[in-house]
Amino acid sequence: MAALTDISFMYRWFKNCNLVRNLSDKYVFITGCDSGFGNLLARQLDDRDMRVLAACFTEEGAHKLQQDTSYRLQTILLDVTKTESIKAAAQWVRDQVGEQGLWALVNNAGVGVPSGPNEWLTKEDFVKVINVNLVGLIEVTLHMLPMIKKARGRIVNMSSSGGRVAIIGGGYCVSKFGVEAFSDSIRRELHYFGVKVSIIEPGNYRTSILGKEGMESRLQKLWDRLPQETRDSYGEEYFYIYTDKLKNMMQLAEPRIRDVINSMEHAIVSRSPRIRYNPGLDAKLLYLPLAKLPTPVTDFILSRYLPRPADSV
Repeated sequence: MAALTDISFMYRWFKNCNLVRNLSDKYVFITGCDSGFGNLLARQLDDRDMRVLAACFTEEGAHKLQQDTSYRLQTILLDVTKTESIKAAAQWVRDQVGEQGLWALVNNAGVGVPSGPNEWLTKEDFVKVINVNLVGLIEVTLHMLPMIKKARGRIVNMSSSGGRVAIIGGGYCVSKFGVEAFSDSIRRELHYFGVKVSIIEPGNYRTSILGKEGMESRLQKLWDRLPQETRDSYGEEYFYIYTDKLKNMMQLAEPRIRDVINSMEHAIVSRSPRIRYNPGLDAKLLYLPLAKLPTPVTDFILSRYLPRPADSV
């Protein structure tokens, strides 16, 4: 057993140290760089002297990132829900990388709300999240693909543990399951072009993906707009217990996001990137096992986390 452990350690050490050559010449395009994972990854790759092309949603975010990094890092404004914005960004990237192509595309832009019990949400609530997390990711990838193929480079897609097991209602998990499917299919299609595709599936980390508004007030707004019949079927107690449990889950989120950034970086700089990365103890010890259990067992465990509605059987 000790020998097997040593072999496994040596294998992982070799893969982690087996870096791509001439990293300082390679271009990386990252979406969602205003804050969180994308922002820290852009800074970390800039410290490696890579040529970072950072897409931000706001002028404020772009200006702050540009101010805090080297001359090599360049920024552009990008709204992944707008085709014209994506086309303009793709042309800008094409002008930057020239004939050498784009080494890595990191699809990091994402939103997490509105989320909550599915019946409390509208079609527009689902579309708002899916358009950013999935449709935008797909469209950015399709526009960047010729440049990535030219460089025989990488695609790194930000998914979630919520893309392996649906832990909350709304568009978030739906979109992340879609990211998993898109990543799997395009990885197989691009294999013979020498392009590698990695998926990042973090556990519960504390970032700005949930927006600036408090969880309690967001759920209150969802609850207040429900028809009286729907509210009666759940009951006030359901609302209060559900809100408390979600708040507790957010408070338990891991604030140190370095493991996620290191996973993203490894997918970019290693000659042997992994197909899936699962940063976070909760991802490894809770969400992945739940995803692999028989569905009735997973349903039993997760349903025990939900409060019982007033109109329950």
